[in-house]
Amino acid sequence: MCDCETCHDLRRREFMFGGAAAVAAITAIPTATAFAKTEKRPDVRKLGFRNLHTGERVNVTYHANGKYILEGLDRLDSVMRDVRNDDIKRMNPKLFDLLHDLRTAFDTKEDYLLISGFRSLETNDFLRSLGRGVAKRSYHIRGMAADVRLPGVDVVEFAKAAKTMKRGGVGLYRRSRFVHIDIARPRTWNF
Repeated sequence: MCDCETCHDLRRREFMFGGAAAVAAITAIPTATAFAKTEKRPDVRKLGFRNLHTGERVNVTYHANGKYILEGLDRLDSVMRDVRNDDIKRMNPKLFDLLHDLRTAFDTKEDYLLISGFRSLETNDFLRSLGRGVAKRSYHIRGMAADVRLPGVDVVEFAKAAKTMKRGGVGLYRRSRFVHIDIARPRTWNF
């Protein structure tokens, strides 16, 4: 290798040119963060329920491309209806979002087993009269609560996961093997 000044200048230019080319090549490759910001992933939310009182099943996409899908919400509302008098109420979609996120957290596509969704005031009062620990101003009446079980997931683990999300009330009913989920203020009972 020559040590003359001319060769030294050439090597320095090659180094600098090569370094600049490398920097240009690296900056031309989008980073994962930049890629994630530019390419939107489809936001598709699906839920499935099997109503334990009626045997009815539904598995539906209720949200896609940043919007709720009315037909999907209608089908979910129908399966969540008051089974004693067939009253249907528009359930708060945030409840479905919470249930979707919980199911996703457990990496399962199993349908929820639905014990109770919407309750009419008459049904709620009737259940209260039986002394079943039903709240007078239950969030079931408001379309903001569901009593569910997720097959393959321990109810205690499910309740703990819901509690950590801090997106509503969580009641653990170990003996009856279900969890009450609502989208009111965060609180827990029967833990």
